[in-house]
Amino acid sequence: MSAREGSAPILLIPGMAVYATLFVAPMALLLVESLHEFTPGRVGSVAGAAWTFDNYAELFHPSFLRFFLQTLGISLSATLVGIAVAFPISYQIACRLSPRLRVVAIVSLAAFMLLSIIVKTYALELSFGAVSPLNPVLHAVGISTSSRIYIQALVAAGLLQFIIPIATLTLVGTHQNIDRHLVEAAQALGAPAWRAHLSITLPLAMPGVLSAALLAFSFGVSAFVIPMILGKGRVQFLSNLIYNRFSEVANYPGGASISIVTLLVSLSLVLLLVRLITMVRRHGELR
Repeated sequence: MSAREGSAPILLIPGMAVYATLFVAPMALLLVESLHEFTPGRVGSVAGAAWTFDNYAELFHPSFLRFFLQTLGISLSATLVGIAVAFPISYQIACRLSPRLRVVAIVSLAAFMLLSIIVKTYALELSFGAVSPLNPVLHAVGISTSSRIYIQALVAAGLLQFIIPIATLTLVGTHQNIDRHLVEAAQALGAPAWRAHLSITLPLAMPGVLSAALLAFSFGVSAFVIPMILGKGRVQFLSNLIYNRFSEVANYPGGASISIVTLLVSLSLVLLLVRLITMVRRHGELR
């Protein structure tokens, strides 16, 4: 073993120490707090509080299941729509635009993504919310801005403001790495353009599509500001429920239990997507 290889583990120590201090230790304390009994009227669990699993048992209540399914459903819907919109946009940027216009498009997407999420969310609320100038038109066609379905769609639209730019930027690199001669060869052999893209471009881009979906879904599940502003208290994500438990009722054990369960579910979904990405890449290499 060379001196450089032997020093590699030592170089990891500072990063691991920071990670353990800022993530592992707080999550461990959160786990311990979730196993303590909550005393109403107190902030968090009292010293020497009894150990209990009641905080986790409460999560099987139908009301929590509604929050859980609502978070996953809206996040998944926004992810699928965002990927479907970002895929053709990224293709046009990577394969159709000139180098100068490509730089302009990428910089514009990056600038829009970095714009304050609060600014974008309130802009969406003013455009399509309760005070929207489109209200008369919406009511004329039978759409109520106070209905649950409309609010859920508005929250999903808020997620798309971030998902579409980040998914597009992710997929631009994917399209640039695909050999365009394969599509041209398929078209030269008589395949229509749409079929050539479905049989060549889409399968080769699938690892990038799954990676973009992973980023988009992770953002959607953990979103806090968007459902808080656009949800109007009727559509809330798990992050909002955790905030309410900690800040409004000071039920730290209850909020901690929801946090731990959300973390485990999120990690499971991420591992599933990572496994799918690995399988798709291996399948592509075998082909």
